[in-house]
Amino acid sequence: MVGPAALAETDPMPTPPPMKTIESNVADEAARAAGDVLKRFYRDGVSMRNKDVANLVSDADVEAERVVVATIRGHFPGHEVLGEEGHAGDTSAEHLWVVDPLDGTANFAHQIPVFAVSIAYYRSGVPECGVIFNPITDEWFTAIRGQGAFQGTRPARVSGRARLDEVVVGFGLPYDRGALMEATLAATAEFVRRETHGVRRMGSAALDLCMVGLGRFGVYFEYLLSPWDFAAGRLFVEEAGGRVTDCRGGAPPLARTGILASNGLLHEAALKILRAHDPGEIV
Repeated sequence: MVGPAALAETDPMPTPPPMKTIESNVADEAARAAGDVLKRFYRDGVSMRNKDVANLVSDADVEAERVVVATIRGHFPGHEVLGEEGHAGDTSAEHLWVVDPLDGTANFAHQIPVFAVSIAYYRSGVPECGVIFNPITDEWFTAIRGQGAFQGTRPARVSGRARLDEVVVGFGLPYDRGALMEATLAATAEFVRRETHGVRRMGSAALDLCMVGLGRFGVYFEYLLSPWDFAAGRLFVEEAGGRVTDCRGGAPPLARTGILASNGLLHEAALKILRAHDPGEIV
């Protein structure tokens, strides 16, 4: 019989919690404030208006971004902010915050509780910390460069599976309902034909990236995202041991681009599929 002392000797050392930085604490504060706004609108109802086909914006998006920016600038008045709802920060700045106040607006509009606040801090073009917060489920996903990725206080780690027929693949559909959508559907169909365990479209790129970091998805791709969609999620995947590139295998810029995230082991196989259905130059 193995006693507690023997078990203690053989159990792996627990991962220590991250040493929070000033920036990560501010990101948490801002995400909590935005989450309070979103919960209020989610409870009371909100009128939606279209940016373009299937691309919605609401007063909730705008007010949530306002409180995020106010929180950040209350601590760092000289920092740049790049946000979805009108903050066009300089991406070459030494200190840059990349903010999506409501990632998954269509889900939000239809009372589907799969959406999040996404906030990342970049120093000289390098992601240093990120937080993704679903205020309805009270789920927190955080990453700090060099310290790992966490769901709440639990360390996150990508899947160790090395074959596409062992994993679920996540994907996102574009607002564009033309060639870009057709390319996405063609690539998705090929992942299905590779006998994956299935494909999933959750409707929030930030949370999809978290699913890769948690090992729930082996792969996630979207042919066109804005930087606020992936800035925090990218770091979450990388700190969880995964790999993130654009859909052609290059380093993702802080600009509109495709994104492929994986556990690393599946990256080249996924890239082969995405390149075969590449929609061409994306404007």
